[in-house]
Amino acid sequence: MKKTFLILLFALLNLSIYAQSFEGEIIYHNTYVSKVSTVSNEQFGAMMGGVQNYFVKGGEYKSESNGSMVQWQLYINKDNKLYSKLSNSETVFWNDGAVNTDEVISSELHKAVTTILGYTCDELILTCKSGVQKYYFSSKVPLDSRLYAKHAFGNYYSYASKTNAIPLKVTIDNPQFSMESVATIVKPMKLDAAFFRLPAGVATAKSPF
Repeated sequence: MKKTFLILLFALLNLSIYAQSFEGEIIYHNTYVSKVSTVSNEQFGAMMGGVQNYFVKGGEYKSESNGSMVQWQLYINKDNKLYSKLSNSETVFWNDGAVNTDEVISSELHKAVTTILGYTCDELILTCKSGVQKYYFSSKVPLDSRLYAKHAFGNYYSYASKTNAIPLKVTIDNPQFSMESVATIVKPMKLDAAFFRLPAGVATAKSPF
């Protein structure tokens, strides 16, 4: 089940749009509905976190959560690794971005299905081996998917290559739980490249999940 959690913690545009990739912070509000009899909705929320702060610059991103299990995740493009800091370990674990244990079976794209924070959003539905993932996105919050061409882990490139945008809403439905993540703030800002580096001297190891 931890493996599923970590994987979660997660219309083609022309070249002029690629050059204007969003840089800044997006804050999401997350809610969970448990499908496991031994874990309540509240326990899922406490573990995974109800608030996620997502920062992105170029081909790198960092996610911080107020959950009790994962403190932060960091994708470093040159390594093509997603690093995860768990609350119960000083070691930072990494997953190979080229390895995806899930599989996208089919996809559907629907235009202008909802509005989030004033952005008109299209919907991408990915039917996966793990369940159904729905992404709601606007071309006004763009992402250069070419920078993530090797990031297969967590179906990341499968989503990015079909949207070239950062999602403003995500819903995930699998046998363990249903999750909804909705953007509450979109804050363009310049971020220092040093923000997307591992802490000095930190120990790293391949993730066992």
